[in-house]
Amino acid sequence: MRMEQRLTDEEQLTLKTGAFGAVFLVSNADPGMFAMIRESVAASGAFNDASGVVKEALTVGPLPQLPRDSALEVESMVLPALGRAVDILRQKSPGDVAVYRELVLAAADRVARVSRGVAPAEAAVIDRIRTALAEPA
Repeated sequence: MRMEQRLTDEEQLTLKTGAFGAVFLVSNADPGMFAMIRESVAASGAFNDASGVVKEALTVGPLPQLPRDSALEVESMVLPALGRAVDILRQKSPGDVAVYRELVLAAADRVARVSRGVAPAEAAVIDRIRTALAEPA
């Protein structure tokens, strides 16, 4: 069994881009001004459940800079970041792969459920997030 290794700043940013970006994608799938506030609180609650390497990655350093032009651009950045995050954790902290996956999916689910239940567009985004987090075939 490999020992946990410290993540570089760039690796931490990759984990953060994936996690925060996933929440943004779900929130943006069914937008609403007041819902956005509740969704932010819901995501924070899920992220507070993090521990170890994942918690450090999500709480240390700058926030990721996501594209502002379109949801498609955000998705094209975030989904690959989720896959890279899983690869990083598999190499440096294998015990945290499941933690990261569960945390991202829990945050996405909480965001989707906080306002009027899970809309079809939110469910579709969560499915794409789940796929991005999956082990390669």
